[in-house]
Amino acid sequence: MNLRTVAICIYIVSIYWVSSRIPSLHTLFFPTLGAFSLLFIARPFSAAQLGKVAFGAILSSLIGTVLVYLHPGVITLLINTVIVIYLINRFKWNAPPILAVSFVPFFVQSSFIWAIPLSVCGSLLGLLITLFVVHYIERAVPVFLKSGVAKEDTDTAA
Repeated sequence: MNLRTVAICIYIVSIYWVSSRIPSLHTLFFPTLGAFSLLFIARPFSAAQLGKVAFGAILSSLIGTVLVYLHPGVITLLINTVIVIYLINRFKWNAPPILAVSFVPFFVQSSFIWAIPLSVCGSLLGLLITLFVVHYIERAVPVFLKSGVAKEDTDTAA
């Protein structure tokens, strides 16, 4: 198991723990977060690409939230699905969890209209930050180890 996988698992458990302990942050954890996590660790790290996918997810949750607010029902679910699939294809986001996150407002009831898009934004931002930190550590540790090993070798030779 690599460092990214461990970090993502700890992140998901942490988000779940926070969302289950603080009622106002209940929407912070959503099942699609796991799908985004797997998608993000399966791809080579590219901040631009991951950022585009996260932006698409936030936008799709906003679209779903607005449509549910206007009229919760089958027709708005259909409209939501068509709009989000169009956006995924148009901008080549290539991330099916974007469609899934747009459905969250249809089955999660929130007191505030902005809670779901803000929660999706916060969760994905935390996920991206976690991946960025792990990526930095993965790149820095081999350099650090090489410099430490090289120094030890020269110390023992003298």
